[in-house]
Amino acid sequence: MKAIALAAACAAAGALLAACSSTPSNKDDSAFTYLLDRKGNWVENKVDTLPPLPEAGDLLPFDVSQNTPLQFSVDQKSLTVGSDGVVRYTVVVTSPAGARNVNYEGIRCDTYEWRQYAGLNADHDGWDRTVANPWQRIENGNLNAYQASLYQDYFCANKMPTGSAKTIVNNIRLRRTAASAIR
Repeated sequence: MKAIALAAACAAAGALLAACSSTPSNKDDSAFTYLLDRKGNWVENKVDTLPPLPEAGDLLPFDVSQNTPLQFSVDQKSLTVGSDGVVRYTVVVTSPAGARNVNYEGIRCDTYEWRQYAGLNADHDGWDRTVANPWQRIENGNLNAYQASLYQDYFCANKMPTGSAKTIVNNIRLRRTAASAIR
C-alpha cells in the first residue's frame, strides 16, 4: 500500500511540475529590476519664467580647470533647487578678451545630465529660448566642462541636490566644495 501511495504521489507531483514548466509566460525574466532601482515617472517642472539677466555684483566665480583661460561664474540670484531635483542657474563664461556667454541652464542630479533653457540674445538685452536643448549627459573630459564642476563640487551629492539654493550659494561663495568637506 505504501508503495502504491508513494507512486501516486510521485506521479501527481510529476504531473504538477510538468504543467508548471509548460505554462507559457509573457514575462521577460532578463529584464528583472530591483524595487529600489526602478525608475519612477519623473516629470520636469515647467520653466515658464526666466530670471532677470545677471548683474556683475551677483556673480560668484568658481573653478573649472587650471588649464583654461576662461572665467566661470554663477548668478547667485538665479540659482534655484526645484522639487523635481533640478538645480537651475545662470552661468556666465568670460574670455580673457572680455567676451561673455550667458546661459540659463539646469543640472539634473539623479541622472548626471544638463540642459540649456535659454541664452543671451544677440542684442544682449534679454533671453533667447531658441537655443534650448534637451537633457544630455554631462561630459567630464572637456577642457571647459563647467557643468561637471558644478555637479561634483557644489550642486549634487548621492544623486540629489546638496541642499537648498541658499546652502549651495553659500558653498560657492565660501568655495566650500564637496572635496574640501571630506578633509
